[in-house]
Amino acid sequence: MTMLDGFAVQSNGIPIYVQLREQILALIGRGMLKPGSQLPTMREVAVALRIDLNTVQRAYAELERDGVLAKRRGMGSFVTEAPPAPRDARKRTEAFAARIAALAKGQGIEVDELAAALAKLASRAE
Repeated sequence: MTMLDGFAVQSNGIPIYVQLREQILALIGRGMLKPGSQLPTMREVAVALRIDLNTVQRAYAELERDGVLAKRRGMGSFVTEAPPAPRDARKRTEAFAARIAALAKGQGIEVDELAAALAKLASRAE
């Protein structure tokens, strides 16, 4: 099983590049993509998912801009060794929350239900 086996795009109103970016972030968050892991080439992703190469490039470029991925010339894209240091933690948290809320709405999940589930997870983690 390859990393590409876990990727899927849906026509749920969420832009495909956002879906792809979030799926990569989820793999990193779950530890399935570790620091130093090489991602499939953009072309491999585009062909496997039957999406435009520019869409994959946009997702990878945003992850690179956020410090999650690093391109190595002639080698590909890799997960960075450490998560990026927050420049403005509050602003990044709010932007992340907005993305998650949009993803939830696209899945038919109300934001208040999501907030309750997150609060429950947070209480278990303490």
